[in-house]
Amino acid sequence: MKKILITEFMEQDSVDSISEVFDVVYDPSLHENIESLGLQIVLVDAVIVRNKTQLTEALLLKANNLKFIGRLGVGLDNIDTNYCLNNNIYVQPATGMNADSVAEYVMACALSLLKNIPISHSGTVSGQWPRTSVESRELGGKTLGLLGFGVIGKKVSRLAQVFGAKVIAYDPFVISSDADNLGVTLTSQEELFRLSDVISIHLPLTDETRGLMNSGSFNKMKKTPIIINSSRGSIINENDLLKAYKEKLIGGFALDVYNTEPVTAEFYKEITSSMNCILTPHTSGVTVESNIRVSQFIAEKVVKFLSD
Repeated sequence: MKKILITEFMEQDSVDSISEVFDVVYDPSLHENIESLGLQIVLVDAVIVRNKTQLTEALLLKANNLKFIGRLGVGLDNIDTNYCLNNNIYVQPATGMNADSVAEYVMACALSLLKNIPISHSGTVSGQWPRTSVESRELGGKTLGLLGFGVIGKKVSRLAQVFGAKVIAYDPFVISSDADNLGVTLTSQEELFRLSDVISIHLPLTDETRGLMNSGSFNKMKKTPIIINSSRGSIINENDLLKAYKEKLIGGFALDVYNTEPVTAEFYKEITSSMNCILTPHTSGVTVESNIRVSQFIAEKVVKFLSD
């Protein structure tokens, strides 16, 4: 019987459905024990991971029978995809399965930060009653700039337009007609930085996108925009982001992803309760509903792949 190794959390009904067909080892904390993971991956036909399991070349070299990697999410930067490509290992992300969750997160953050809710909240609970001192703005009539216009970016654009926002996007891999059909204008990075009231990042982490948002980017922003990153942490230079906020080049930020996860004490010490920011622990795509969709999708894919 073929063997499946699951190294991080997966919805139990989906684990059970795989177990009906194959021999499954399900250990949601296995990613924390590299030595044990190295021993167990040797004879498995498939491995299913989230983002914490680092499937490096050194680890994959031990996987003598591995044919399939299921990613309970979208990003693949924790998987050596070049090694997989060269060694006939099929990598299956759960493309689109958590897009609704991420899009809702982006909208929640955009609305909250435009209205300065983090500052209003901290001021109110501390007894300041900042009713007249904190400015609140509406999304209607604002320009939302999307860095990346894939599945999630398109969902964000639809939601933002409901609130009356104008949406522009930068994505060199999207043709203008695709954007036009959704009422979105494609633009250059520089124009997006210059025109946007809110900027949301929806890019994969590559050599080209690493550190894309840096001091040079922030200095091109003319409307002190809100910055939202639910994509990959290393796309933003965090030191430059904090500096831009302190220098009032941006009006606030929401981060769900970071250069280092969990976040380091060095980063936390720069954050105060008086800042217009939202920090979440890489959970923008993780909801009850998305967990079910993602898990079911990967379960179906691994069973089909190994049964063919």
